[in-house]
Parts: sequence; C-alpha cells; structure tokens
Amino acid sequence: MSNTTETIFSKIIRKEIPANIVYEDELALAFTDINPQAPVHILVIPKKPIINIANAKPEDQALLGHLLLTVRDVALQAGLENGYRVVMNTGADGGQTVNHLHIHILGSRPMSWPPG
Repeated sequence: MSNTTETIFSKIIRKEIPANIVYEDELALAFTDINPQAPVHILVIPKKPIINIANAKPEDQALLGHLLLTVRDVALQAGLENGYRVVMNTGADGGQTVNHLHIHILGSRPMSWPPG
C-alpha cells in the first residue's frame, strides 16, 4: 500500500488547515511542528501520499532524495549551523502518529543519545 488515508497533513498540503509553512515546492512542504520537542522543530513532508518509509517504492527514490536535500536547505534556512537531528518515525513501535511520511528537523539545543 503506497497511498495514505486522509490525514491532517493532506489538509495542510491543500491549505485547508493553516500551518506555519517555511518552505514549499512542487514535491515537498515544510512547516513548524505544533507540538515542538526542541526550540526549532520543523516537519518536511512529501506532497505525494506515502504512509512511511516502509511503504516507499523504488519509484520514490528521487522524491526521497529530494526530501533529504530539502531537510538540509530548511535546516540552514532555520539557522541550524551548529547541527540538528533528523528523525523519521515508522509504524506504531517507531512512534509514528500521522500516517503520512514526515521528517522531523530538531535543533537549537544539544541532543542526547540514545533518543528514547
């Protein structure tokens, strides 16, 4: 299964729900998280509905690369020159709460290890 059901992210992509969008192009959207876990907490999502990385297909390879380069650009735009953490939760045990692939950018504070 590669398509998601309707999610809050689908509505944000269609601009039906307001979000603090910090980046957008034809393939991706980035916006601040409404429940931030760090001083800077931005989500990068594909506009194409993919449930999570486990559901990505070989034909999604270019899109996934684009998302990672978008993470890089958005992190720099957010002033995270000292570093940041990139997290992608997958499935219930991975802590995924929205069934639409999303990449967390967390920064502006020291990160500990292991992450929880």
